[in-house]
Amino acid sequence: MNSTQQDPTLSSWQERQEYAELMQPLIGKLYRNFGVEILVYGRSLLNVDTINIIKAHRLIRRYEGQKVRLRESFPFLEAMAKMQLAPGRVDLGKLAYGYLFAGKDDGLSVEDYIRRELSDIVDVADSIEPRDVVLYGFGRIGRLLARLLIERNGANNKMRLRAIVVRGGREGDLEKRASLLRRDSIHGQFNGSITVDKENNSIKANGTSIRVIYSDGPDQVDYTQYGIDNAIVIDNTGIWKDEDGLGLHLKSKGVAKVLLTAPSKGDIKNIVFGVNDKDITDGDRIVSAASCTTNAITPVLKALNDEFGINNGHVETVHSYTNDQNLIDNYHKAERRGRSAPLNMVITSTGAAKAVAKALPELKGKLTGNAIRVPTPNVSMAIMNLNLAKPTSRDELNAYLRDTALHSELENQIDYTASTEIVSSDLVGSRYAGIVDSQATIVEDDRAVLYVWYDNEFGYSCQVVRVAEAMAGLKVPSLPR
Repeated sequence: MNSTQQDPTLSSWQERQEYAELMQPLIGKLYRNFGVEILVYGRSLLNVDTINIIKAHRLIRRYEGQKVRLRESFPFLEAMAKMQLAPGRVDLGKLAYGYLFAGKDDGLSVEDYIRRELSDIVDVADSIEPRDVVLYGFGRIGRLLARLLIERNGANNKMRLRAIVVRGGREGDLEKRASLLRRDSIHGQFNGSITVDKENNSIKANGTSIRVIYSDGPDQVDYTQYGIDNAIVIDNTGIWKDEDGLGLHLKSKGVAKVLLTAPSKGDIKNIVFGVNDKDITDGDRIVSAASCTTNAITPVLKALNDEFGINNGHVETVHSYTNDQNLIDNYHKAERRGRSAPLNMVITSTGAAKAVAKALPELKGKLTGNAIRVPTPNVSMAIMNLNLAKPTSRDELNAYLRDTALHSELENQIDYTASTEIVSSDLVGSRYAGIVDSQATIVEDDRAVLYVWYDNEFGYSCQVVRVAEAMAGLKVPSLPR
């Protein structure tokens, strides 16, 4: 090949990179100025690099069998950036595919097509008021919640992380908290800048000043003295799980509502976002976001029950070890959990199968469950052995779940993979409640076995944020419909 000629493969790649680079500032502008989050077939493009913008576009061909090039989707993004918009989640891939290949253009220009498809948010005044958020506890889930809230910084940010509350206050505590937020052995480096403000006992992260408050109890903080009011407190300690315990938060000045990041006890609503979040009312002051496993399995179970019916079944959870277990053999009040977590598979119990009924009452009494803790630090799997109400086939069931993951109210909860090579570490950082592994699906007449992966830390934290937003009244549309 002549040295002046460029390899067409390299030329194509460079073109994609150039368009991805052009997209980045527009994606940022749309979120910062209007609260519009851009996605491509369910993959958020918020704060991602150029490579991930390119990779997200590949999903269109995987699902539709038709390629949408970045130079073809860019005009849609460019047109949106020139409009006055209200907050929403806009799937750029679906928007472009519908216009270019699905016959939805109806002879309209790109701009007029966008105005029609996004009519819910085009030239609509933003009436949503920002809400203060406090993280009570700063462990695995607390720090991931902080990352998720901080990544949405901007003038139009509606969920403002104002403080974290922890016990202690020993020498060097502030620096250690900041360091744990900055570096994570599983989820990697924090995407941005973190500094410590000793004078104000705060952590500054990407322009957000987060007050670190020390307290020995949930009812012992006056948040108003820090300028925090009408706040949602997200309790991720796991210490208080009933109305009496969690109600202590409401005795502190400045607290309006409480969200628990664990299954609750008593009559507190257990919410799995996407399934029963519509049960949240303005009057609910204490809500639970259920467990990571309940969040992973309930959306898939709902989808299957809606289409095929579920007579009964068993859910076996293969779960990564957690901080509740011991690193080496030592005393533990629970059976078997005293044995070394990194060295053993440990059979234990889970209430997730029964907890499904709190979010999905039609499955009450139909499911049993158990769990095996395994020597991996994150990403778990639920194996669902189900007896359906009507026969089906592997292809039919997989096709239904694939369409559900793409085009339903559960599209933010259920992901779908057809990879034959995927393993648990590939799913670290997944923002979905659960990922259906279609290649492992087994169907025989009316019996089905499904394998659902889930990032029990990050994916669950995404669900918690969605519930918090619903409690705050921040319900934005997902478009195009």
